[in-house]
Amino acid sequence: MMGANRDASRASAAAPEFREEILRGLRAHAKMIAPKYFYDERGARLFEEICQQPEYYLTSAELEILRACAPEIGALAGPRCALVEYGSGAGVKIRLLLDALERPASYTPVDISRRQLADVAASLGRDYPALTIRPFCADYTRPLDIPPLPVRARRIGFFPGSSIGNFHPPEAIAFLRRVRQTLGHDGAMVLGVDRRKDVRTLNAAYNDARGVTAEFNRNVLARLNRELGANFDVSLFRHRAFFNEAASRIEMHLESLAHHCVSVVGQRISFEAGETIWTESSYKYDFDALRVIVAAAGFEITRLWSDSRELFWVAYLSVNPA
Repeated sequence: MMGANRDASRASAAAPEFREEILRGLRAHAKMIAPKYFYDERGARLFEEICQQPEYYLTSAELEILRACAPEIGALAGPRCALVEYGSGAGVKIRLLLDALERPASYTPVDISRRQLADVAASLGRDYPALTIRPFCADYTRPLDIPPLPVRARRIGFFPGSSIGNFHPPEAIAFLRRVRQTLGHDGAMVLGVDRRKDVRTLNAAYNDARGVTAEFNRNVLARLNRELGANFDVSLFRHRAFFNEAASRIEMHLESLAHHCVSVVGQRISFEAGETIWTESSYKYDFDALRVIVAAAGFEITRLWSDSRELFWVAYLSVNPA
C-alpha cells in the first residue's frame, strides 16, 4: 500500500500534459509514445552514445557537411544574426556555426531536457563569452512563444540531426510553418535531412551491434515507471526497428513478448504477445519529397550540401516572402 501511495504521488507530480498524452497513446488502437519522451537525463546520455556507434552514420555525415559548408552558411546568414536552435542536445554542431558566423547577436537553444539545456548554455557561455545566450526549455513540437530576440537582427533557425524526420509529413509542414513565423520575412533556416538510401544501411543504423539503441528505446518505459508510477516490466519488451519502404521511414517499436497487463497512472493497460508500442518514426527524404514539405511551409531551398558518401543533406532554406 505504501508503494502504491508513492506511485500515485509520483504520477500526480508529473506534468498533466505528460500524463494525458502518455495515457492517450497507450489507450489507442495502435499504441504509441511520442519520441520526445525519450529524453530524460538517461535517455539524453544514451542518445549521445548512439551517435558514437559505427552504424549510426547520421551524426558523422552531418558533421562532415557542417565542417565543409559552415563558412558558406556564415556568408549566407550575414553579420549579427540571431540564431535559434530547435533541439540543441549536447551542443556539438552549433559550435561549427558559431565559429563561422560573423559576430552573432544572440543564440537561443530550445530543448525539452532542462538539465542538458542548462549544461549546454553554461559550456557555450564559457567558450563564447561575448555571445548572448538565452536558453528556452520547451517542447518545440508544440507552438512556441520564443523569448524576445534582438531587434533588427536577421533570424536564422537551426534544426540539425534529421529531427525533421521524426514528424509525419503534415506535422513537418506545420512545424516548419511555425518556425517560418518566428524567423520573419527575411529569415533563413539550416536543416539537417537524412536521405533515402539502401535498406541495409538504414536498418543497421537503428539496430547497432552493441544494443545502445535498444536500451535507449526501452528506457522510455523505465521513465514511465519512475515519473508516472507505472509498473512496466522492461524485460517483457524487445526493441524492433525496421525500414517501412512504402512510407519511406524507419519505425521503432517496443514489442511485447507476452500477454500481460500494466498499470499507468492507475489505468490498466493490456498487451498481447507481439503487440507493439510505436515509439519513433524517422522519415528518409529524396529531393522531390523534401522540396514538397519545404515549399508547403513557405521556404525555398537555396543551397543543399551532402557528405562524401551521399548519405545525408544539410539544406539552407530561405523564407519565401510570397
